[in-house]
Amino acid sequence: MLDLTYTAPAAKMIAGAKHDWEMVIGMEIHAQVSSNAKLFSGASTKFGAEPNSNVSFVDAAMPGMLPVINEYCVEQAVRTGLGLKAEINLWSAFDRKNYFYPDLPQGYQISQLYHPIVGEGEVLVDMGEGVARLVRIERIHLEQDAGKSIHDMDPNMSFVDLNRTGVALMEIVSRPDIRSPEEAAAYVVKMRQLLRYLGTCDGNMQNGNLRADVNVSVCRPGQYEKYMETQDFNHLGTRCELKNMNSMRFIQQAIDYEARRQIAILEDGGTIDQETRLFDPDKGETRSMRSKEEAHDYRYFPCPDLLPLTIEQSFVDRIKDSLPELPDEKKARFINEFGLSDYDASVLCADSVTATYFEEVAAGGDGKLAANWVINELFGRLKKEDKPIADSPVSATQLSGMIALITKGDISGKIAKDVFEIMWVEGGNAAEIVEERGMRQVTDLGALEEAVDQIIAANPAQVEKAKVNPKLAGWFVGQVMKATGGKANPKAVNEIVAKKLNG
Repeated sequence: MLDLTYTAPAAKMIAGAKHDWEMVIGMEIHAQVSSNAKLFSGASTKFGAEPNSNVSFVDAAMPGMLPVINEYCVEQAVRTGLGLKAEINLWSAFDRKNYFYPDLPQGYQISQLYHPIVGEGEVLVDMGEGVARLVRIERIHLEQDAGKSIHDMDPNMSFVDLNRTGVALMEIVSRPDIRSPEEAAAYVVKMRQLLRYLGTCDGNMQNGNLRADVNVSVCRPGQYEKYMETQDFNHLGTRCELKNMNSMRFIQQAIDYEARRQIAILEDGGTIDQETRLFDPDKGETRSMRSKEEAHDYRYFPCPDLLPLTIEQSFVDRIKDSLPELPDEKKARFINEFGLSDYDASVLCADSVTATYFEEVAAGGDGKLAANWVINELFGRLKKEDKPIADSPVSATQLSGMIALITKGDISGKIAKDVFEIMWVEGGNAAEIVEERGMRQVTDLGALEEAVDQIIAANPAQVEKAKVNPKLAGWFVGQVMKATGGKANPKAVNEIVAKKLNG
């Protein structure tokens, strides 16, 4: 089992304020469903297509065009809910959320307000060595995305691209359980990791496939505890929503600024207006976008074009049976099976591609050694050459073969670095490289003893110094390694040198 210490959410006090204040943060993550077609039409979801080329009559809201639910998007939402240990609602329904934007042709968004497909769940957020926070998930609902308004192509006109219109989104709504900017960023990181493992969202924030609306409020110490007892949101202060955040760094900066802004207003005797705000990364501050709407402002009502969504338990069970091993379980297994540290296991489980690569390398026999090579040597070289692990010139099978040679004592760590370099540049099998280039480690004790004797005989003054200061024995080991071109077995050389100097 993974040894985690569960702690109460850490309230972050705000330096420089007259009084003590605590942050309270809830998040709404909008995750684009990984699907080839949109939620209610067969139009493509391919990113980067020519503007307005991925638009069906349904997306363009042509008269008489009716939406048809994409079953695969439903499956992806259920898969996400199961990954978050959430309740799956076998009966859910779609509603119309009415508002006007130029890039929303229908004049309404089809969403799920009253009866979402996924109910309450939870996620563990790693906050350091052996420490995690539990963040409760309130709901996940399916909805369609809007298009994109473009304002920087002409000084006098705006343009509209409807390619995103109708793309399926999962809105993942958390409880206000997050208590600092750092926890907020860690929560988004963990959620993106889970979605990628599940294959339900690619998590690409640059393309807008994962965005977060962040609700921030501040309260005096003790108020959050009262909220937890009563579930009365009035204890938490008036919240402001920071819209469409797509960067971990900006999320942290925006929350910090917004909390300080609210505290300054409250300490001057003012009140906080509930509103939606935008973060300006150039100025490092938030600015008002619009007053915060409530559900009644959108005039929600059941969508007349879609029947309630009813799914069978067998459908849910089939999806559950197909779930992959998720990050928390994989991390615990890596720690227990390979003896890895919490940190190393976290790094190797960061994404499923890396985890799979490591497991193939560890088949070489030594999990800790495999982790060391993947994290230090491989990752270092990948970073230097700006390559993802999927494009590594050294495959997991190649690296595993090299690890096996180290484990058997055929090559030393120093020789292994040379072998790794050859595989990276030229390719090839580690065992064949070692044989063809005469790189096998010298383990013949007679030959090693002869080499040690020669070094000792040639350096009598150094021998006397080493007898006084045993730490200088390392100099002799280094000379033997140099004389053998790094092929000598370091452990054997150390033992022979110690024996000769103390004999």
